[in-house]
Order: sequence, then C-alpha cells, then structure tokens
Amino acid sequence: MNAERPPCLLVVDDDPVTCARLESYFGQQGYTVFAAASGSEMWPLLRGQRVDVVLLDVGLPGKDGLELARELRAHDEHLGIILVTGRSDDVDKIVGLESGADDYVTKPFNSRELLARVKIVLRGLRHRPPSPQPDGLQIGPWALDVAHRRLVGPGDRRQTLTRGEFELLQMLLRHRGTVLSRERLAPAVSHRSWDPNDRSIDVLVSRLREKVEDDARQPERILTVRGEGYLLASESPGV
Repeated sequence: MNAERPPCLLVVDDDPVTCARLESYFGQQGYTVFAAASGSEMWPLLRGQRVDVVLLDVGLPGKDGLELARELRAHDEHLGIILVTGRSDDVDKIVGLESGADDYVTKPFNSRELLARVKIVLRGLRHRPPSPQPDGLQIGPWALDVAHRRLVGPGDRRQTLTRGEFELLQMLLRHRGTVLSRERLAPAVSHRSWDPNDRSIDVLVSRLREKVEDDARQPERILTVRGEGYLLASESPGV
C-alpha cells in the first residue's frame, strides 16, 4: 500500500443500499471506494484497481463470501479481507477467519466500528512482510517480464505466457522453495475452487516446463512432490 494515495476499499455486497451507504461513509473519510454485487463483478475491479481492503458479504448469490475469501487470499496474500455477515455464531466466525479473512463483522454494524476495523487491517498490512523471492523473478536462465507477461532468456529470446501460465508462475515465484498443492494453486489461476477431477494445473505445469526446463521430461526447476503438489526449486540450475 502506498502511503501517498488514499486507501482503496472494495465493497462486495448484493444489497445496493448497503453499498451506497458504505461508499458514502468511507468516501467522506477520504477513502477511494468501489462496489460490486458479486464475485464476477469483483474480479475485474481487482485487476483494474489497486485495492487495499475488501469488505466481503458472506451471503452473496452464486459463490458465497467464504469461498471468495479463499480465492482472494490465494490470489493475493497482502490484500486486506473483512467478512460481513448477518450470522453471529462463533462457528461461523471461525470458519470465516479460517478462509483467509483478516476480520469478521456482523450485521447490523456501526459504521464507525467498521471504520476502526478497516484501519486496524490497514495497519496490519503495513507490517505484513513481503512474500519471499530469494532469486527475484529468475527461473534458470529465464527472467519473467511482468509488464509484458513473457519470459526473456539469453540472446533476448522471448516466450509469451498465457494468462494461466503467467498467474501460475507468479504464484510459484512468490512461494519459491515451498510446496503448493493443486487445491491452493487452482483459485489463484482460475479463481474458482479446486475440483479433484480438474487437471488444468497439471497441464499448465507441463506447458511451463516446456518453456523453462532444459529437459521437460526431467524437470529441475518446477518439481513434482508426489502426493502434495508442485515446488519451484530454491536454486535453479543454469543461473
């Protein structure tokens, strides 16, 4: 989050009255505020805006807030997420926080209380350590050109990445040296929950290996950890 710009808030709620109320209140407090009525409206806004905190209603049509919170956390570890719900059971709160949310607010809520909770989450974001990237954006002899979504290699060789390949590689780079399960990778790439019958992650890994490995049949950079998932090696051969 950049201290020189106002904090940006995204309200995801299918109640237009709630959205209007929060847009007005937080706007008066100096926040930039956007609103979406569903998960499908939320993702384009997140891709187009630098959002700091998402106020996410649990009872959304289609994908509910708990499922979206898991996808958001897989998509961005440094995004503030506050769940808003009409249920106050302790079990619901625990499930909400386990989904990756930073906080949990029940309706009806006081706007000043919600503002205080947003400020607490923002303070936490400032102190949240960045994801480790020991070798930066380097994969063997290849460097990831984020702006143009491509790989650049020796002799200015270039390989364009599809959206899925790009997002998967970014996820692996953010967690270099850590085993990531297909269940964790799927929401970051497809923005939906993982289906055990879905082999799209395996297909994307195979495609990436064709591009970054010296021998895709004997990978040394993107490794398979049997029964667990995939791992981007901490030290890439050929660097």
